[in-house]
Amino acid sequence: MAIVSIKSQQVTFYDADGWILRAPVSTGVAGRETPAGVFAVVEKDKDHHSTLYDDAWMPNMQRITWNGLALHGGPLPGYAASHGCVRMPYEFAEDLFEKTRIGMRVIISPNDATPIAFAHPALFVPNAEAVAAAPARAETLSREAEAAAAAAEEAKTAAAAAARETASLTASLRKLATLKRSADAELAFADRALAAAKTEQATARAEDLKQKAAPKAEKLGAELATATADAKSKVEAVAAAKDAAKAAAARKADATRAATEAKLALEPVSVYISRATQRLYVRRNTHKPWADGGEVFDATLEAPVTIRDPDKPIGTHVFTAVARTDTGLRWTAVTVDNADDAKDALDRITIPQDVLDRIAPTALPRSSIIVSDEPLSSETNYRTEFVAVLNNQPQGGFVTRRPTVDVVASRDGGADDGFGFGFLFQRNPDPQAVPMRRRSGQVTYPAQQGSWPFQQRW
Repeated sequence: MAIVSIKSQQVTFYDADGWILRAPVSTGVAGRETPAGVFAVVEKDKDHHSTLYDDAWMPNMQRITWNGLALHGGPLPGYAASHGCVRMPYEFAEDLFEKTRIGMRVIISPNDATPIAFAHPALFVPNAEAVAAAPARAETLSREAEAAAAAAEEAKTAAAAAARETASLTASLRKLATLKRSADAELAFADRALAAAKTEQATARAEDLKQKAAPKAEKLGAELATATADAKSKVEAVAAAKDAAKAAAARKADATRAATEAKLALEPVSVYISRATQRLYVRRNTHKPWADGGEVFDATLEAPVTIRDPDKPIGTHVFTAVARTDTGLRWTAVTVDNADDAKDALDRITIPQDVLDRIAPTALPRSSIIVSDEPLSSETNYRTEFVAVLNNQPQGGFVTRRPTVDVVASRDGGADDGFGFGFLFQRNPDPQAVPMRRRSGQVTYPAQQGSWPFQQRW
């Protein structure tokens, strides 16, 4: 994870054993302050140029919101000077770029904050057997989902073929019915002519007409009766085929959901618990790339949560599983906004058992639980993990950006992979950039004052 201290103008990166990289930064100026809160890397671009700031160069950009906040290389004058982004030394940003991944936690704290070793009964305890069995289970369920999808397609094709055959038979039935009515009309006309005949000649003509009409009507009647019976059986067959197709589609949906859940169990799980909404949100990276940038996060699991004393502030705390142990996972805690301390915050929360049953047995390192007074920011969308902004801190660099536009999306994402996400957001495509000047077609940056070496621990 990365922790940015606005107070100290410093960023520190941590792995399972402690801090690994540290450097000075330049955060947002007054009126365009870098918002404090919890974020994650949603996109990386080694050679990014802004469309918002005169094509300004933002090397080794790591986006943390889609409305334009990022970590990137830039000049450091020795104080807060950006428009909301976190500028890092150029060399440091370049060295860092290959070490991070989409979804990496980025905590921006108003004060200095560090991870501390932490243990609590509410933290996930994985089941070793479930973790070991998860890959094989995911593979098996994936095959079953593929078979169910093939069966559903076959049933759908069969139902469509039966429907087409029935439609053709119905057209023939209508034609036979029309011919039968015409033959019956001819026979009725012959009967009337025979009854009205006054001469032998008229009677002969009427009898001849009847002798021709009667067998024709009888033949068409038999054909119509056969066709009607056949059509009835075909209609019943079509209904059965449609029912079979619906059942196969339901089995496909169930198998796809099971396969998706099993596949997601192979990924670290992130949980966000909001006192503001009294809800719990679960997200996992599907690693499905999105054409417009970033990767899709699954967001299909959400549930109400019980928080004792819900009107009392709980603070903002980030609990992270950093490594496996003989008995489960080793956790750290970072307190960003201290109302209750980390232990008291978790003591107040009761996570629904059905949610625990779904995510705890296969919890992996890099799994996390975030507890906060804040609701999820509107910047939390289908291509982010979680974004939560501290409302008791300045947000100038966040609120001055163009807001994202909500675009409602299908829960299944319109795809067959089963990954769901609730709402799509149209992004503002560029993070805040470094101010720049143009001279003779070249881009120059303000001089970096002083020497700002970064540190690394090895």
